[in-house]
Amino acid sequence: MSTMPTEKPPRAAGAERDASFERRRPEAEPEVPAAEEKKPPTPPQFILYLEGPAYAHSLRQLTLWTHHVLLPVYGREVTSAAPWCARWWEHPEAVALLHGLWLAWGDLTGPGSTMTGPANWHRDYLYNVLDHLRAPQGPFAGCKPNMHRPKESPTVAAVDPFGPVPPPA
Repeated sequence: MSTMPTEKPPRAAGAERDASFERRRPEAEPEVPAAEEKKPPTPPQFILYLEGPAYAHSLRQLTLWTHHVLLPVYGREVTSAAPWCARWWEHPEAVALLHGLWLAWGDLTGPGSTMTGPANWHRDYLYNVLDHLRAPQGPFAGCKPNMHRPKESPTVAAVDPFGPVPPPA
C-alpha cells in the first residue's frame, strides 16, 4: 500500500490570499443609468442605401445645404458649357454626388475638424464634384434654365444575368 502525502503541495508565490484581502477589495463602481450613458452619434448613411422616410429626410437635409450653402456660395452662371438643373434632385447621379460632397463638408468643416479641413474640402472634393456635375456631358446635359430633361438609363439585356433563370411568364 502506498501512502498519500498529507501535506499540501507548495503554492506558487502570491497564490495564497489572506482572509482580509476580500474585505479590503474596493467596492465595484456603481452602474451608470442608461439615460446618462453617452453614445457616439451614428454617422449618416450614404443616401443611395436609404429608402422611404430615411431617404426623404436625408434628401431634405441635402436640399437645404445645397440651396442655402452650396449654390449661393459656389453656384456659377448656368451656360451650355456648365449646365445646372433646377430640379437636380430628379437626377440620381447628382443626388449621389451632392450627398457625398455634403458628407465630406460635414466631416471636414464641422465640429472637431482641423483648421485645414475647409481648404482640404475645396481642394479634394468641391471642384471635382462641381466640374463633373456641370460638365456638358454630365448628369445635367440637356437641361436648360427652367427646363428639366429626364434621363434614360442605359438598357441592359438582363437585370441579373448570373442569377437563377426566371420562371416562364
